[in-house]
Amino acid sequence: MNRQQDILRHHQSIRKLIRPSSRRTRSRLLEAAGRVFADRGYEAATVREICKRARANVAAVNYHFHDKLGLYSEVLNQLAQAAYIGQMRTALDQDASPEQILRDVIRARVRGLRGDNKPDWHFRIMAREFSNPTPALSGILKKISRPIYERMLGTVAKIIDLPPEDEKTRLCVNSIVGQILFYVFTGSLLTRMFPQSQMKTPDQLDRLADHIADFSLAYLRQIRTHAAGVPLAAEAVR
Repeated sequence: MNRQQDILRHHQSIRKLIRPSSRRTRSRLLEAAGRVFADRGYEAATVREICKRARANVAAVNYHFHDKLGLYSEVLNQLAQAAYIGQMRTALDQDASPEQILRDVIRARVRGLRGDNKPDWHFRIMAREFSNPTPALSGILKKISRPIYERMLGTVAKIIDLPPEDEKTRLCVNSIVGQILFYVFTGSLLTRMFPQSQMKTPDQLDRLADHIADFSLAYLRQIRTHAAGVPLAAEAVR
């Protein structure tokens, strides 16, 4: 059994036993850990400082999270849930056309950009992970990100009538994800440069999601037409 599986089973068994007061301690530890990890990074952060901020005993980290890595892994898991991962899975599970599924997946993820329901440390931790990945990130990618990515490959493959493992399918999914990540990492900067580009309300985010979906589907349909034997240039003239 690898370390990530061991930590996950430990968390599941603990959740069944913890009392309300213990749950509050656990929540305080996660909030404090998020801020300390964001401020100092995983390596420099200490369990002692986290517990001091959370007004908790050092032993509470072992009780709830096994160790520092387990605590950090749960912080990353919270970040993933805040990105509307559950809603994306629901969209992928629905009985609908691949075009509608893709549109709903994009909308679910874009709705996760809404900033008023996230602590300010979320973005800073992810920025650190992208620049200096920790061992905990591998577990999140394997458990959450990769399964969704592979299902998106299957959805896009149906739209463009190519195999999921085809390079073109992968490049198309990467482009769709890239459009979303552009707003994840530059949203605040865009708002400062162009206040009118602010995307925070549900209506604004849905319009952004529709734009990304419309933009992406237009190209995906061209690829499908090209695969059927019609050159892209000829299709563009129509």
